[in-house]
Parts: sequence; structure tokens; C-alpha cells
Amino acid sequence: MKAMRFHEFGGADVLRYEDVERPRPGAGQVLVQVAATSFNPVDDHIRAGALAKMLPITLPYVPGIDLAGTVAELGPKVEGVQVGDRVVAMLPLDSAGGAAEYVLVPAASLAPAPGSIELVEAAALPLTGLAAWQTAFELAALAPGQSVLVNGAGGAVGSLVVQLAADAGAHVSAVDVPGHADRLRSYGAHRVLGPLDLAAGPAAVGGPFQAVVNHVRLPEEGLARLTDYVADGGVAASTAGAIPEAPGRGVRSASLWVRSDGAQLSELVAKVDAGRIRIHVAARRPVSDLVGVHEDAGAGRLPGKTVLLAP
Repeated sequence: MKAMRFHEFGGADVLRYEDVERPRPGAGQVLVQVAATSFNPVDDHIRAGALAKMLPITLPYVPGIDLAGTVAELGPKVEGVQVGDRVVAMLPLDSAGGAAEYVLVPAASLAPAPGSIELVEAAALPLTGLAAWQTAFELAALAPGQSVLVNGAGGAVGSLVVQLAADAGAHVSAVDVPGHADRLRSYGAHRVLGPLDLAAGPAAVGGPFQAVVNHVRLPEEGLARLTDYVADGGVAASTAGAIPEAPGRGVRSASLWVRSDGAQLSELVAKVDAGRIRIHVAARRPVSDLVGVHEDAGAGRLPGKTVLLAP
């Protein structure tokens, strides 16, 4: 079968599209024929070796953490899934493998694919959806009636946090560049704001807020200023660097390390099929063009969430 792999860490040019042996599922594993994977920024970090100490991997490595495809074969001791089922999954970060024709998946990571959208579009959901879910509900503990500021709301994770928060009954203020404004309003944001002037303080944007969710890479000084945007007793949750706590005001902080969770992914799929959240796919490209995708991402040229179609 064909797979995109890298044998050493480095730039996008270390990626090679090559023939590899088709894997066979072991106990608790499922072999899935890949329809599509997607690009996530962490793919770039893994390939460059930036996470090598935190996330040891075995080389050669097949990138692609997201998966949408069809079950091709079951390993021993697998229940609840059948050959031919359409599925989605977030693959383990240390093994990944979505940029290939077939991939082995732990059965516990699988969820039924949404039936309301194309299978290849569903590849945009797993990692970003789980990151949004875990940020919104595990870290920020969003609840009906809460005020929440989502900084970087137009991105793949931020867009889903806005939708999950609005669906949960929170009062959402979404922050991003004006080009995302109409889409964010359609997602249920009560207010859409331009990029934050952190020096202006929370009152300038209707704050402070019971929860601040940040997806924007900021210097330490900027992250520290975000603490002021959290109301007394509130929470700051971030996927882009730790926001300092303020114990004297009861402000706590939490950062995300996303994990695979088939049950949570099934909840997200149900929300997609019920029309309560939408996935925004900006581009589709063949997995054979993954080198170009990584180059475009590094140069800031990707238009948004990009799915990669299997051969």
C-alpha cells in the first residue's frame, strides 16, 4: 500500500510517499481503509522533532492523526464494530498513521462516522472536535448562562468551542479577524469582536468573563494580561500556552493536551448529525501532496482546515 512517511526529523522535505506493507490488526485493533486524514499544526511539530522529548515516536513515522474511513478487518477481541462500517477516530499521537491507504486503530478510539456529511469531510472532526470538547467541558466547565470569551474563535478548534459553548447555553463573545465574523455569528456567538487590544483591558470588550478560552499564540506578557479578562472565581483555558492564575481572585487556569476518546467523539458526531455543530473544511488535497501542505502551513499559506484524500 502507499503511505507518506518520514525516516528522520526535519523540514517538509523529509516526507516520502512510498510503498509499505499493509498492516494486520492485533488484539483490540481494527484495520481501517482510509478515506481521508487532515492536517493539524501538531503534525508539523512532530515531523520537525519539536516534540521528540515529550512524545517519543518510532521512525519511520506515518503522519496524520485524524481518520475517516471504512472498517476493513477486525482483530481478535473487538466488539461493537463490523467490517464495512464507516468510522472516524483520533489516532494515538505517538503512532498516528492516517496518511496511508490503511491504518491500524485501537477499537476504543473509533466512533461511527457522521451520516449527514461526506466521509472525507468527517476527517476534519476528530482532533479538533476532541480538543474543543475537552477545553470547553473538562477545562472550562462551561454551563448555561455563563459568559465566555473565545480568543482565536475563527480557527478549527475555536470555531467548534464557539458552537459547543453556544449549544450548551453559554453567552459567547468570539474574537478573531473580521473575515470570520459572519461565520461565527452563524455558529451562535452573541458578539463578534476584532482582535483583542490587550492593553485596553477587559471592560473594552464587555468583560471580565466567567471563562476565557484562548487559541492564540501570545508572548508571556500577553498571556498574563488575559488573566485580567477572567472574572473573580472564573477559569482561563488555553490550547496555546498557559495563562497565569490569580489565586487572590480565585481565578484558575488549565492547559490542554488533547487525548483520543471514542465516547466523546461519538457525542460530537451526534451533534453534527443533529445540526448542532458544523465542520468548516477550507480545502481538500491528495495525501500525495502532503509535502506541499506542510510547506504551505509553515509559510502561513493554508486557507484553513485542510483534509487530505487517500489514494
